[in-house]
Amino acid sequence: MEENNITVHVQNPDGSLTALEAPVDMGLSLMEYLKACEYDILATCGGMALCATCCVDVLEGEEKLKEMTDDEYAMLDTLPDLLPNSRLACQLQLSHDMDGLVVKLHGT
Repeated sequence: MEENNITVHVQNPDGSLTALEAPVDMGLSLMEYLKACEYDILATCGGMALCATCCVDVLEGEEKLKEMTDDEYAMLDTLPDLLPNSRLACQLQLSHDMDGLVVKLHGT
């Protein structure tokens, strides 16, 4: 793996994991990267933390993420099926700290 890449694992609906090599030097959010990998993320607001359609559940590595902003929390709080480990993928900027992160698309 290149030094500017990290591995992000996505849990599939059947429980299996898909390992993705994600670049950290392009300024992408997790949402942008998952959309580029053709995951079914609506991202209706385009990454502005206004719609919660890019919600993911962090299964491993939550401690590696930056603290949630008030805007992110307020948007997540509108979801009826919010989990304690739910985050907006648009607010998670890919970084070296996130290497090994395991997520699943919320609601799958």
